[in-house]
Amino acid sequence: MSTKRTGAQIFLDCLEREGVQHIFGYPGGAVIDIYDELTRRPHIRHYLVRHEQAAVHAADGYARASDKVGVALVTSGPGATNTVTGIASAYMDSIPIVVFSGQVPTHLIGNDAFQEVDIVGITRPCTKHNYLVTDIRHLARTIHEAFYIARSGRPGPVLVDLPKNVQQASIVPEPIDPKDIKIPSYQPTVHANPRQVRRALDLILEAKQPVLYTGGGIIHSNASEELIKFAEALQIPVTSTLMGLGGFPGIHPLWMGMLGMHGTYCANMAVANSDVLIAVGARFDDRVTGRLDAFAPHAKIIHIDIDPSSISKNVVVDIPIVGDCRDALHQLNNLLKKEEPRDWAAIREEWLGRIREWERKHPLKYKKSKEVIKPQYVVEKLWEVTGGDAYITTEVGQNQMWAAQFFKFKRARQFMTSGGLGAMGYGFPAAMGVQVAKPDAIVIDIAGDGSILMNIQELVTVVENNLPVKIAILNNAYLGMVRQWQQLLYDKRYSATDLSAQPDFVKVAEAFGAVGFRATKPEEVEPVIRKAMEIKRPVIMDFVVDREECVMPMVPPGKATHEMLLA
Repeated sequence: MSTKRTGAQIFLDCLEREGVQHIFGYPGGAVIDIYDELTRRPHIRHYLVRHEQAAVHAADGYARASDKVGVALVTSGPGATNTVTGIASAYMDSIPIVVFSGQVPTHLIGNDAFQEVDIVGITRPCTKHNYLVTDIRHLARTIHEAFYIARSGRPGPVLVDLPKNVQQASIVPEPIDPKDIKIPSYQPTVHANPRQVRRALDLILEAKQPVLYTGGGIIHSNASEELIKFAEALQIPVTSTLMGLGGFPGIHPLWMGMLGMHGTYCANMAVANSDVLIAVGARFDDRVTGRLDAFAPHAKIIHIDIDPSSISKNVVVDIPIVGDCRDALHQLNNLLKKEEPRDWAAIREEWLGRIREWERKHPLKYKKSKEVIKPQYVVEKLWEVTGGDAYITTEVGQNQMWAAQFFKFKRARQFMTSGGLGAMGYGFPAAMGVQVAKPDAIVIDIAGDGSILMNIQELVTVVENNLPVKIAILNNAYLGMVRQWQQLLYDKRYSATDLSAQPDFVKVAEAFGAVGFRATKPEEVEPVIRKAMEIKRPVIMDFVVDREECVMPMVPPGKATHEMLLA
């Protein structure tokens, strides 16, 4: 005989059907019934963060590393509003997460009740979709729809607001299989149009100087293997956005490095001189294009993207292909097999030679020093000591760009960063989520001394849960990227960027129950990293680096990407 279930029980029944094993959250009165029910669900582990923003970033990092939907659970009012930065970051980067927020009882909504806020209205512009559940009969279907929407099409965050009386009500629920969820008004185009794919291939086969420009869509669609196959078959050089790093191996001979504002000289010059630009899962954001009228001025542009609204949004496209990146690349590879074999290495020899010459003339570089630690040197040593296998998260700013430039990501889902929103405070809680998803892996947050302070309270969370996350602080006692702009563009008027007044990060680590090391000389960098990697506990590595080191190359705002300032 069927029995009644409360809303809280139905909620967790749904999560179990979705295969959820990990939740990041913070309780409160509006979700206390769910937290009570959690005590009877041994298959779902809850991680008690110390700030709701961190819960969402952790769910985000978990999703990126695992290819699963990340889940965060918070209470109403400030608990819900504290999630907005994390939700917006996931939205900008197309990360599949579901955020559940408690809400006051339905009869109090709109009455300015204690800890009431219209989180559905607040998050409408920065979620893929959101729901307010006002009837327990709709609860189960809503939850399964939320997971379906988050992971399908162009992925993204979904918020579900749960009034307290809905959690406490009870019904005999109807059984729902998540596999049966369909939404008639929401039908993402996954299969790319074969005629458009054929047109694209014909254009690529005629190209003399083609470039593959890839983005996060390669990673979301697990298209790396098809991308490598296609690039190798036609000997096409590859660059990527910040979000696409790892989608193509950073040690591959066709790899040119990242393009855009802090991209490599050879990648930006290759795009500027290309005759066909093949954009795959990238959205032509301003940090990549620089001055729009000077971006890839000689190129016909092919754009593959699952989101039709991205096509010709920023740059007019010659051949649009709406569909999943892996599907489109798979079709291209299949069509290639039917073509007459040609010696593409010989055909591309001159083009690839020009690119290597640009790379030889202006490689990524910095002035090495025996007196002061260079931040780039720290990242290089992190790469060497970990064999390039570590999962890397970053905060935002110089630390983010140095990680992108000097850690050669070998595979997809190895690099987690807040690319679109650029949220300081992202990296450490995201690393926590990555470590939950990959418990045996080395996970390192490359941070700045400013950004690490924005969510440093989560040290107690990683200590409590035995998550051996490593934090490498590139400590220049500045808000480094803002200072760099002030140095280069504002005549060195360093307004409000000096962070000389800062805590002792080694003692901070120890106060939270973690381990702290400091390096002040170049010869201390590698020993500190090796010691940190040997310890199966959370570690802060405080690297006191050159205060006024800049991230180079740099494309100044308003300039074309080939108008770079070089090191």
